[in-house]
Amino acid sequence: MTALITRDELKTAIDAGAVTVIDALGGEYYAKQHLPGAIALIRDDVDTQAPALLPDLNAAIVTYCSNPACPNSGQVADRLTALGYTNVRKYREGIQDWIEAGLPIESA
Repeated sequence: MTALITRDELKTAIDAGAVTVIDALGGEYYAKQHLPGAIALIRDDVDTQAPALLPDLNAAIVTYCSNPACPNSGQVADRLTALGYTNVRKYREGIQDWIEAGLPIESA
């Protein structure tokens, strides 16, 4: 079970540049909107892309997807943990919660 992070904790970490944020939706969803500075990484690409995108196994990483019903962020977080990443958390509420809170997003 991946540890969770709250919206406020995540916003503080993003503002401080202290976290790598992973958008587990990818594709056109990522292109349309994503959290500030987020990197797109879907479950099927974790094994091949994570070593290049996330070279530090001890870096703070947060995964998210659309909302609590979306399984993608948990799947990506679980796979990263299985690959040896030690500081992975999940923003369960996802981008829907972020937008509803009026926080900024980016698009590709």
